[in-house]
Amino acid sequence: MGKSTRYNLSIKKWAKEDRPREKLLLKGKSSLSESELIAVLLRSGTRTISAVELAKQILQSQNNNLSKLARLSVKDLQKFKGIGEAKAITIVSALELGRRRKDHEPVKAFKIKSSQDAFDYMRPELLDQPHEEFWLLLLKRNNEVIKKIQISKGGVSGTVVDPKIIFKHALDELASSVLLIHNHPSGNPRPSQTDMNLTRKIKGAGELLDIPVLDHIIFCNETYYSFADKSLL
Repeated sequence: MGKSTRYNLSIKKWAKEDRPREKLLLKGKSSLSESELIAVLLRSGTRTISAVELAKQILQSQNNNLSKLARLSVKDLQKFKGIGEAKAITIVSALELGRRRKDHEPVKAFKIKSSQDAFDYMRPELLDQPHEEFWLLLLKRNNEVIKKIQISKGGVSGTVVDPKIIFKHALDELASSVLLIHNHPSGNPRPSQTDMNLTRKIKGAGELLDIPVLDHIIFCNETYYSFADKSLL
């Protein structure tokens, strides 16, 4: 029997191991192709084609790219013969669940072992920023990052930082230490006198609370300045 003929038969007439739902139960979810997984959602095809064949048509229209398929709306999916509103909603909902799952996947803990590590870790946040931003890294005892927090955002030449806010975050998260980092949009990594005074003030507050400031890094796109590396902490 040719493959095209088989797909025109009702799924109930296929061999049990070839039916998507039974195949999933017998061989596991990883044994199903993407079109078979979508067919499980569809439950049925049309009078002339099976749910699997219909799923294949939908996938092929998006170059077999699930990311493209996920961008289709309910109305877009209803343009396919055999796809009513209920089936379209089922597909959209399933793909949205898959997208949201990525947001909940555990993120591997990042450990700060050097000033370079901190610089690299903050590149996604501070690269090419046209204004100053001040960030706080809260760390565990082994220097794993608990959380990164934007403390303030300012203009091209400065931003206001309140040490009380910094240590409130640290106490709330039971951080063992903190690392400070802010950017210089000018590209000059040298600390200003204001930077020096602020670092001393925050360092002193940390000593009183037994939450040491491990470093204060001034971020520029291609380079950085580390107070710890310069023995200024």
